[in-house]
Amino acid sequence: MGNGDGLRLALLAAIWGASFLFMRIAVPAFGALHTAFLRVLLGALGLAALSLLLKSAWRFDGKFRRVALLGIVNSGLPFLLYCLAARHLPAGYSALLNATTPLMGALIGFACFGEALSRRQWLGVTIGFLGVALILPRGELDTSAAMLVGIGACLLATACYGMAGYLARRWISERGGLDATLVALGSQLGATLFLLPFSMAVLVMNPLPAMPPMSAWLSVLAVGLLCTALAYILYFRLLADLGPLRTLSVTFLVPPFGVLWGYLVLGETLAPNALLGAVVIGLAVWLVLRGEVKTRA
Repeated sequence: MGNGDGLRLALLAAIWGASFLFMRIAVPAFGALHTAFLRVLLGALGLAALSLLLKSAWRFDGKFRRVALLGIVNSGLPFLLYCLAARHLPAGYSALLNATTPLMGALIGFACFGEALSRRQWLGVTIGFLGVALILPRGELDTSAAMLVGIGACLLATACYGMAGYLARRWISERGGLDATLVALGSQLGATLFLLPFSMAVLVMNPLPAMPPMSAWLSVLAVGLLCTALAYILYFRLLADLGPLRTLSVTFLVPPFGVLWGYLVLGETLAPNALLGAVVIGLAVWLVLRGEVKTRA
């Protein structure tokens, strides 16, 4: 992996780390389902505008159905789950749980896609979780039902991400591939079509009690255009260049950014040992990226 790939991973981590902050601001005003729907809708609109600006041909070569289904697994479901979690968890905490994605990816790859991981990579995944544990705020943990629902939603979301990385390789890359912008656009269209009927039904049965404040609107715009449209172009390009596991390792870098943005903007508690945890996570990323993934016979 070259220096350019490392910079792209860091940029993607910073952007996705900010997404938890924006969801934390938007969800109380819009609700979880509407926030998730607006995120994928704005992401699709932003990618469509970029595609038209670049005069890209919308040729999916018979892969649109697969790309749309990928969008449900990689965007629709996890975005909704993270929005549900944002009702109960601080932004930094959701970002920390997001770091379980490489482990989910490793387990799903091993169980379903014939991937055999090296000892170095298993060590990196283990050390990554130790780093996440170090970043977690110290003190009494709220074990209420709401907190447990939020934690469970985050873990289900990371399982979706872990599965999606391998589905993208099997459905897209191994069948000739598509331009990263086109894959990102198709996936957001699929996620939008998936969430649209649910969002409309909830809006009819339970209209918003008041007009959301400007901060909520700006957060929705940011999470849709920046954290979805731009981020998914970077993500699918890295997925094609580095493969599923190495790309999923970006989630080891998301927690430090998520904790930092939550601290700077929302005043969420930044644990004194967060810096040490970030260093440990950096070591884990290095181990995972150095390891070579092999396919079992």
